[in-house]
Amino acid sequence: MTMTEKILFKQGGISIFTDEIDDDKRIETIKSRIKEMFNMKNINFLFGSGTSVGAIPTMNGLYDSVVTRLKSHKEYLIEFENIEKRIKNKKNLEDILGILYSYRIYQKNNFDEKENEKNDELKKCSGLIDIIEDQIFNEINIKINDIKYQSYLNLYQTFYLKLALRNKDLSRLNIFTTNNDLFNEYALDSVNIHYINGFSRGINRYFNPALFNYTYSKRMDTSIEKFEPVENMVYLYKIHGSINWIEDNTNSNSFFNIKEINEPKREKDIENILIYPTPTKQNKSLGSPYVELFREFQKKLLEPHSILFVIGYSFSDEHVNNIIYQALATNSTINLVIFGEINNKVVEIADNRIINIFGEYKGEKINYFSYIVNNLLPNIDAFKSQDNLLSEFINSIKVK
Repeated sequence: MTMTEKILFKQGGISIFTDEIDDDKRIETIKSRIKEMFNMKNINFLFGSGTSVGAIPTMNGLYDSVVTRLKSHKEYLIEFENIEKRIKNKKNLEDILGILYSYRIYQKNNFDEKENEKNDELKKCSGLIDIIEDQIFNEINIKINDIKYQSYLNLYQTFYLKLALRNKDLSRLNIFTTNNDLFNEYALDSVNIHYINGFSRGINRYFNPALFNYTYSKRMDTSIEKFEPVENMVYLYKIHGSINWIEDNTNSNSFFNIKEINEPKREKDIENILIYPTPTKQNKSLGSPYVELFREFQKKLLEPHSILFVIGYSFSDEHVNNIIYQALATNSTINLVIFGEINNKVVEIADNRIINIFGEYKGEKINYFSYIVNNLLPNIDAFKSQDNLLSEFINSIKVK
């Protein structure tokens, strides 16, 4: 970006704007182009941590909170600091957790069960991991209905109200997210939009990936068996798990022992199903339920005439990245729109299907979730469109 360019819309690695085009026209052009993109049949979004930034701490924020917590556990703090001295990137919680996980595996595999009961090194390593994981969980598990998070919840609500009510002839919206928080669920519930997240309904909700093939329909005529899909519905895929998913082996009728609970909690004998930030997260995502969720991600990106909008994601997860690269390589009809100035080769590839939008307008970052939702995304309410058509028809009759 040159000194004169504050707003960029790059297609195939090249800016579509000339220096003569002012910022106002650039924003209008971006809005117009995005609106056109929503005519595509299959709309997908990928949310990264940037969509919840401010409410949920960044990696630096998580690091600071972990260090604060460890100050009341001197033995673990010393171990934590010793590990950090040996790594290249300082204040990098991912690298520290990666070392701890690897060391725990080494200790477990090199001693038998009885020896491990007296293995102080294993106990110390596991204890430090527990504290770090617990602190991360607590930072993610915020009280979303608290007034201080209202503005963040409002953003998600506005997003869904603008986009979820697509014309019934088009596919429902697909939301993929690496976030473990519950902003999407709370927002969807509060605006009465149905969603399918891979869990059965009822008191005990267990994971079943077959549900992603289901939809909500309504009867068109009470006298005949004819149905049409409801407009107010989306598919939600939490590809890194969620703070309200736990392992539960009590249901013998489920192929998957993953249960969704109402109140997120961390207990000693319960394993929460979420991927903590580590370099080894790609390996963990090869297990259930992640493998099923990633398969759905891959499947959706291979559908003809698809588009993937990427918001708040830094391309730091190689498993996610590889699925995107494979889709670009094999699906000639897919388009990729990345909001943000990211350090990744994909935005420089000379491929017109790849669009990169970022910059600043009137003091606001146009690639931030708040600006995208409030200013760039169109309102594609199918019911509103029908009302407008009816109004235009009535007005045309009045004129005659």
